[in-house]
Amino acid sequence: MRVKCVICDGINRIYNDSPEAKKLRNRLIHTYMCPDCSERITKKTIDRHKTGKFKLYKKDMVEDEFLS
Repeated sequence: MRVKCVICDGINRIYNDSPEAKKLRNRLIHTYMCPDCSERITKKTIDRHKTGKFKLYKKDMVEDEFLS
């Protein structure tokens, strides 16, 4: 299966029966990112975490006594 990276527009081939190919065929919301772009983004994210200025905002889960 030929796929196109959403960041660098590079065209790669992945195996037709791989789980990633199945996700791309069956769920249109999933996009493909090549290993080079994925590695680059991971490295930059880790570097931002190390600076201490990176904030990860999480939703506060409110517990409702009627729902539990």
